[in-house]
Amino acid sequence: MKYCVYSDGETSPYHVGIVDLDRGLVVPFDLGEADARNGILSLITASTMPRLLHDGAVPVGEVRLKAPIPRPRRNIFCVGKNYFEHAHEFAGSGFDSSAAAGAVPKAPIIFSKLPETVIADGAPIRIDTKVSTAIDYEAELAVIIGRGGRGISRASALDHVWGYTIVNDVTARDLQGKHSQWLLGKSQDGFCPMGPWAVSRDELDLGNAGIRCYVNGELRQSSNTSLLIFDVSLLIETISAGITLLPGDIIATGTPAGVGIGFNPPKYLVAGDRVRIEIDNIGTLENPVF
Repeated sequence: MKYCVYSDGETSPYHVGIVDLDRGLVVPFDLGEADARNGILSLITASTMPRLLHDGAVPVGEVRLKAPIPRPRRNIFCVGKNYFEHAHEFAGSGFDSSAAAGAVPKAPIIFSKLPETVIADGAPIRIDTKVSTAIDYEAELAVIIGRGGRGISRASALDHVWGYTIVNDVTARDLQGKHSQWLLGKSQDGFCPMGPWAVSRDELDLGNAGIRCYVNGELRQSSNTSLLIFDVSLLIETISAGITLLPGDIIATGTPAGVGIGFNPPKYLVAGDRVRIEIDNIGTLENPVF
C-alpha cells in the first residue's frame, strides 16, 4: 500500500490517505487535524487503524503533497558511504574526514539530520549563498520504523520496519569539509526532501530496487539497493545496539555514486536546477532548487 499526507486546499490543511494509482485517487483516513499533522506516524502508532472515508476520495493530481512524516519526532538517522562506488568516489573528494581509515568503511558510519530539514515533494531546496556555495544531492532509500526496540537482532530487524520512502540527503560540501563533521553540512533548513509518499514494507524488494537521480533531466546516479555495503537489517541492528529505536524513526540508508562532488569539476546544485529521484515501487521525488 502507498500512503500519503496532503492538503486538498478546501478543508483541513492536513490529511492522511491511501494512494490508489490505478484509479488516480487518494482516499483519506478518518483522522482529526492534530493526528493528521503527524502524518503516517498517526497510523504507525494507532491502536486500531482508522477507517477510510471513501466518499472523501480526491484525484491525486488535485492534492498538495506533504512529507510522509512532516516533522519527525527526532533526528533522522543517516548512513555514510554505504555503496562501494560512492565510498571510493567520496574518499577521493577531499571532503571525507573518515578517508584515513580506508575508502570502504569496516562498520556503518552513522550521522543525523535535524527534523527541520524535512520538506515535501515539490517544495524548493533553498540555497543561501551566504552560508554555502557547494550544495550537493544524494538519492537515498529511507526506512521507516514501525515497531521500536533496543538490541534488535539482524535476524528479526525487518519485523521492525513499517515501510519505506525516498529522501534526498542534500549536503553543503563546503561546510562538511570546513567543520570535519557532517551535522552542519547535512542539517541546513530544507535539506531533506522526503516523499512523495511512503509504502508499506511488502511493496519493496530490498534485494532488487533500482534507485536513480536526475538533475535537469541528466541521469547522475543509477544503482540498486542490492549493492548496499551494509543492508537494512544490519543498520537496524547497529543503531539499536545501544539506542532505543522508536516507531516513526527514519533511517536514510546511504547514496550511490554519481553525486556532484564526484565529478571533476564538481557539479553542485544552483538556482534553477530540478532534482528528480526515483526508486522502484515507491515513486518519484522531485524538487526545484531556488
